[in-house]
Amino acid sequence: MVKLMSEHKASVSWKRNNQNFLNNQYSRSHQWKFDGGIEIEASSSPLVVPFPLSNPSAIDPEEAFVASISSCHMLWFLSIAAKRKYCVDSYSDDAIGVMEKNSNGYFYISKVLLKPQVYFSGSNQPNNDELLDLHEESHKNCFIANSVKTEIICKPINNQDKVDFIGDYLS
Repeated sequence: MVKLMSEHKASVSWKRNNQNFLNNQYSRSHQWKFDGGIEIEASSSPLVVPFPLSNPSAIDPEEAFVASISSCHMLWFLSIAAKRKYCVDSYSDDAIGVMEKNSNGYFYISKVLLKPQVYFSGSNQPNNDELLDLHEESHKNCFIANSVKTEIICKPINNQDKVDFIGDYLS
């Protein structure tokens, strides 16, 4: 029997507001509320349900999924780096998720590319192998990565690298 470590809650709510639901002409905008009190405007992706039935300025589930993978990876990276006495000054990631059809013909986010760019300070700087090891350990420990079947690819970016074509990394 597995012991429960923690429980995480989110409230999701939507209202029709007299829109023509039966003709599929209703807004997909809805709200997410979290235990800390923050509320976020959410919607279907405008790539899935066109505007005006979706809200392009709101977060969509697919973006949130990619962000949660990136965020979890980053939090583990920061923790592991601190334990190894590497001082991280900044960490940024422009993560990308790719949606494809699975073998049953259903769409899913098949791959997520993490492109973390990390800046360190101080005399204790990781070399390239140590940096890659920090990311590998972060991936192994990430709760979200351990919860999904999505392939997660981590390609750290240094100041000289540019990722111009996602297909180079996701093929």
